[in-house]
Amino acid sequence: MKMRTFLLSVFIVCNVAVAMAQEIEKRGVTIWSDGVRMAGDLYLPKGLKKDAKLPAVLFCAGTSGTKKGTPQKLAPRFVQAGFVFLAFDYRGWGESDSRLMSLDKQPAPDAKNELTVRARAIRWQMDFADQAMDIRAAISFLAGEPNVDPQRIGILGTSYGGGLVTWTAGNDPRVKCVAAQVAGMGGGRRPSAEQYAYAHATKQARAETEPVPFETGKMGGKMARYEHMRVNPVKSIGYNPIEAAEKIRAPMIIIDAENEELMDRRQNGERVAGILKKRGVPVEYHVLKDMTHYGIYREGFEEATRLELDWFTQHLKKQP
Repeated sequence: MKMRTFLLSVFIVCNVAVAMAQEIEKRGVTIWSDGVRMAGDLYLPKGLKKDAKLPAVLFCAGTSGTKKGTPQKLAPRFVQAGFVFLAFDYRGWGESDSRLMSLDKQPAPDAKNELTVRARAIRWQMDFADQAMDIRAAISFLAGEPNVDPQRIGILGTSYGGGLVTWTAGNDPRVKCVAAQVAGMGGGRRPSAEQYAYAHATKQARAETEPVPFETGKMGGKMARYEHMRVNPVKSIGYNPIEAAEKIRAPMIIIDAENEELMDRRQNGERVAGILKKRGVPVEYHVLKDMTHYGIYREGFEEATRLELDWFTQHLKKQP
């Protein structure tokens, strides 16, 4: 009996997935960020009229995340609810092009400012400055999409991306609604970390260490699983989502995991929620019971998605 029930459930889920796929148009798009091509996937309802203007949600991935992961599960839910949905790969991540670092002194460019160099691709860097710019480029792309209402653009970030969307919401007035889940916002960072970053900047500028971390910059502890990723502490200078929260005006939902194992949620999501509440900004703060950081992508996916979708529906589906 249990096996029959399980098979029936699988059958229903598969049929729902097929039905949803038939109602959705997925386009591969190119987004330019500071002269570098980023790969994106744009999801829309099929058969949209040329003059239709829908609200849009931009997904911003966490550590090592790409447009092929979580957003592929999220996109059908949002499109069925009447949103355009965009996911993309940061520069040097996934399918996006990389910034290049010349390995030799550059020759003089020709009349067209073209030259040939031996270069190294800069990939899988956790680069707050560049990735904040990448997000703003993706917002710009959405703002120019014919079927998107540029006055109703929201951003959804997870983990590392949750901190990035928090910073972006405080610095880009085009963001009208925000969701951040299990977000690392730099809360609890010691003052000595900034001192170390400035000291490291001096070493990079003087070539006393790698100007861009390739051999260095590996993460340790619970983050060591991302062995292909590199962190440059210099890129954290001036990047503070907690401070950015003092400027956020857009309604924001923050979802944390009760058993968060990578950070102190009270110094991150809960702290930002408190700042917004004190300032009178519409905010909801949810802690998913018995949930871990990575559990939000598995057993917590349905609950988190429902809360986020309800939030965007409430605050973006309204006509301006």
